[in-house]
Amino acid sequence: MEKVTGSNGDFAVTVRKKARYVDEDLCTGCGACAEKCPTTVPDEFNMGLGKRKAIYKYYTQGIPSTFCIDAVHCRTFQKGKKCGVCEKICQAKAIDYKQEDKILELKVGAIVLAVGYDLFDAAKLPEYGYGRITNVINALEFERLLSASGPTEGHVERLSDLRDHELIHSGEKKLKKATKTLGKYEKKHKKSSADFYKEFTAGNISDGDEFAKWAKQYESVQEATKKLEALKAKAEKFDVATRLAFIQCVGSRDFRFNKYCSSYCCMHSIKEAMIAKDHEARTDAYIFNMDLRTVGKGFEEYKVRGAEKTGLNYVRGRVAEITQDENENPIIWYEETTSQTPKSLTVDLAILAVACEAPKGIEKIAEMVGVELDHNRFFKTDPLNPLDTTVPGIFVCGCAQGPMDIPESVAQASSAASRAAEAVAGKA
Repeated sequence: MEKVTGSNGDFAVTVRKKARYVDEDLCTGCGACAEKCPTTVPDEFNMGLGKRKAIYKYYTQGIPSTFCIDAVHCRTFQKGKKCGVCEKICQAKAIDYKQEDKILELKVGAIVLAVGYDLFDAAKLPEYGYGRITNVINALEFERLLSASGPTEGHVERLSDLRDHELIHSGEKKLKKATKTLGKYEKKHKKSSADFYKEFTAGNISDGDEFAKWAKQYESVQEATKKLEALKAKAEKFDVATRLAFIQCVGSRDFRFNKYCSSYCCMHSIKEAMIAKDHEARTDAYIFNMDLRTVGKGFEEYKVRGAEKTGLNYVRGRVAEITQDENENPIIWYEETTSQTPKSLTVDLAILAVACEAPKGIEKIAEMVGVELDHNRFFKTDPLNPLDTTVPGIFVCGCAQGPMDIPESVAQASSAASRAAEAVAGKA
């Protein structure tokens, strides 16, 4: 959305439809293009924990079920690089590298603002080590680890283990390439690299530039082989994460950042802990909280069932700091307020329940449509009509109004659609 003019029942909206470089009418969503694409980049939908190709679907259930090209990473769009693999492989002839953005001029009777939310950046709390301690993650990253369609297919693995698996994979590729270079020397001189190196270090081979490079390459391969073997031996002992710590109110109920409660975090952590327990019966989950706010029908019963049936551990206490041991296991330092005793707990993963914040750029949208924001930067609404903004004919739903869980967001979406219909009919 680039421009909005008009009033209730008669808005003119300018929308930019960005080029996806794939014809939506021709694409069948078969995925052959992504399968053959040679460029791999971090997957934003999986919070950077997995990889995707430069031609991709944002997520599996996305509508329309059409691929798009990431022009920032696609080799065809980079100067001096050639590729075109997706165009060659696409039987539907849907790839269009020359596609451009389209400007749409829409006449509408009402506008619904459903801008979503951003996560609080936990790196602003350095005592928790997010971004510095590998196995400290946020709740949405953990959600992707739990998902069957996520980067680990639902297996809860430590991020340090995922990193080491990636190092093994890349190390094997580099070692294969380096060994291939050694093979060229061996073929040329008809001698194994091991025999050559013994003679070279004994001084039986005259020092020359080529022989020095051969010796250096051999040393490099030997060192890389040792590191790779050590890493593989370490990886054999890897297991799924079974000791989990959930830290509540990270960036919420905090006068330094967000004074408000983000409302859904307590239930989200309880749900994630219970699902993790379903995935792996050995799981021990600890939920550190000032108090658990389970506001909603059946929510309190769900919390109680989590403790009594699933075996979740609710720890009343504010976490002061998170450090790590020599095995990169997070150590939770806290005071258990019921006993007023400082304690520590070593876990496999620490999951931060970060605050729900108004999205970046919301001020620009508010200025564009002329609506006011509240003191927390969410869209301001009428207390008696919680979907109505300060401009007639413009409505909100979900986290555009404030922190909200999925059931409430869905209910609000239906209500907002009804209010918009009234505006179009001239009854709002």
